[in-house]
Amino acid sequence: MRVLHSLKTRVAARLASVGALVAAGSVALYGAYGKINRGPETVFSAGAAIQTGQWHVVPRRAWVSDARTYDVPLKPGTTALVLEADLTNRTAESSSDYLGVFRWRAPAGTAIGKPIVVGLRDAQQMPYLQPGLPERVAYIWMLPPAAAAPSHAAFAVESQTYKPIDNLYGAPGWFNPAIVGRVELPVTRGNEPEPAS
Repeated sequence: MRVLHSLKTRVAARLASVGALVAAGSVALYGAYGKINRGPETVFSAGAAIQTGQWHVVPRRAWVSDARTYDVPLKPGTTALVLEADLTNRTAESSSDYLGVFRWRAPAGTAIGKPIVVGLRDAQQMPYLQPGLPERVAYIWMLPPAAAAPSHAAFAVESQTYKPIDNLYGAPGWFNPAIVGRVELPVTRGNEPEPAS
């Protein structure tokens, strides 16, 4: 009886390990297939109109400063990387849910946190943007003292999808964030006037 039980245990263990190998192989195969069939990432420049679901965005310019920027104080030795963009709320309600629209692709080894977002009309941090009214905002990332200020910067652009009823709470909202491309901009020094168009 013990021999039979031991044999069943060994057979079950072998079948489980074979199943695990098949599952791991399937994951690797699907991952490789997804990478092969993924098209090149869309690259946007200054002035490009980008639809991100909830927001219509137009990136304008990027610059760095080591002084107080739009009433946001800097710690000694830090530098601010600023991305200015026009945002239009495409929904029917006021919202400040735009923090993740742009994500700075910082150089490897540069530790950065989330940006501070300031409305340029009244220098208010994280303002609620009204439906259908374009507003210029500044995304401000703090570079640590050891980090060199970049001459060019890339920002991933994130979009979300509206669902009238989500699976968890049965409530409407914006879900399934996905990167739709990246913005590449030259980075100037200081808050220089924007060039005339």
